Amino acid sequence: MKDSSIKKDRYSLIDEVEKSIKRHVNNLSFRLLLGVMLILFIVLILVLPKIYLKNEIYYNSRDISKLYNEYSILKEENKVLKQKLEYLRFKNQVLDTIF
Repeated sequence: MKDSSIKKDRYSLIDEVEKSIKRHVNNLSFRLLLGVMLILFIVLILVLPKIYLKNEIYYNSRDISKLYNEYSILKEENKVLKQKLEYLRFKNQVLDTIF
């Protein structure tokens, strides 16, 4: 007997929940849906350019960093080559004076 009353209570509770859900779904209007879609569209219009700009800044700064590193390496290499050139000039001048 208790089992049947518990089952009835469960089923009645489930029915009440389903009715409540249907009532809330039916209360949603096309205007509300249109308003939500409009808000989402406005948010996307405002957020997407920011995301695009941040990505562009990131990739440009990464390229700049890479180029600066290459510039530093080439600058050091230039110093080494100048030293070698100076050494060869000195060696050439010394050898010319000896012979």
